[in-house]
Amino acid sequence: MSAAAERRADGTTVGDHLVGASDRRSPAAPDGRGATIAFVLKGYPRLSETFIAQEILGLEHAGLGIRIVSLRHPTDRRRHPIHDEIAAAVRYLPEYLHHEPARVARAWWAVRRWPGYRAARAAWLRDLRRDPTPNRVRRFGQALVMAHELEADVAAIHAHFIHTPASVARYASLITGLPWSCSAHAKDIWTLPEWEKREKLASCRWTVTCTQSNVEHLRPLAPAPDRVALVYHGLDFERFPSPDAPRAECDGSDPGRPVRILSVGRLVEKKGYDDLLVALARLPATLHWRFEHVGGGDRERLERLAAELGIATRIHWHGALAQREVLALYRESDVFVLASRIADDGDRDGLPNVLMEAQSQGLACVSTRVSAIPELIDDGVTGDLVAPRDPEAMAAALAAMITDPLRRRRLGDAGARRVRESFAMRGGIEALMARFTRILGAAARGAGAGG
Repeated sequence: MSAAAERRADGTTVGDHLVGASDRRSPAAPDGRGATIAFVLKGYPRLSETFIAQEILGLEHAGLGIRIVSLRHPTDRRRHPIHDEIAAAVRYLPEYLHHEPARVARAWWAVRRWPGYRAARAAWLRDLRRDPTPNRVRRFGQALVMAHELEADVAAIHAHFIHTPASVARYASLITGLPWSCSAHAKDIWTLPEWEKREKLASCRWTVTCTQSNVEHLRPLAPAPDRVALVYHGLDFERFPSPDAPRAECDGSDPGRPVRILSVGRLVEKKGYDDLLVALARLPATLHWRFEHVGGGDRERLERLAAELGIATRIHWHGALAQREVLALYRESDVFVLASRIADDGDRDGLPNVLMEAQSQGLACVSTRVSAIPELIDDGVTGDLVAPRDPEAMAAALAAMITDPLRRRRLGDAGARRVRESFAMRGGIEALMARFTRILGAAARGAGAGG
């Protein structure tokens, strides 16, 4: 940031002049050391995206310099402790352009003279003709502000999610001349038009995604197969250590010790909670169970459904909880369930981190054959899988889990071994660090040659 800077009302600073792509400082070393990467996120911090925070912290510990650029201010009333461990500075772009018109105008006035501006504007206008929405206008305005305010040590841009954050990253990349890369996840992939996925995959240096099913979908849209790679998120097992105490072996026959069924997830269509409530209502009347849910969303609709089904008194809705509280619930519960499905708009889960978290605690899991869930759960070996949108099958699987504690223990132990052997965070961080090191090294060499 330039020496002349102004202090905004929220306490962050905005440089009144920042260098353009043609006069940026080059990184300190030819391998990119001393440079940083700007991570573009839709919102930060967010309770539902702890996996991103975990990745950022892991990359910081591995030595990567990161600055966070967020398209939205936080809306969650709680935050995970991991967010307080992250050192990266956060810059919030104008969430709506009319909220900060002077900031947007100042950015446009500066960057319109930069060499990359015409290409960025042309790309945006092509996109706008195909997607004539206020959202598309907002993304270009945010990219102008981002490009104008990027610190001079930023040598590359990385977007988490291939939809709106990648749009801002792509336009800012064109304006500044900085390379950009992308992490694609779930909804962002499956609800984005094919033309937009193709153009972003052609524009970025590389894209990583968190499931093999995502890879198989994206690779045919990329200009070369190696443009898309699989990198599982994985778990930090220092945060999810194995439980010390074994679980009590209840079987649903004792009303004083009901089997505790847990689910963690946002109350949105793709999570299938209405299917799950119907399944719970179909459990045999002789079984004693209690269902607990963690997560935000439209709870009133599901509470009404639970009342109509006659199971409301057996359910506790916790709302959003901090990670340590969720960990305690994993350890206190007997069965974990996630009834994921493909939503009507194509949205679906990738590989839900909550399944890995539950398995890390030896908790037997019941879920559905959607997206990458079978990449984690081997049906009948490390958990049980049923077809999505099939409450009858889900009820049968839950009843079998409730009544057989020995099988729950066997599946839970097998799931814990599987997740610890194949889904550790360290491997993913190492793969990402190798990619970021190459992109920063190339940027440094290019800047040196141009200087």
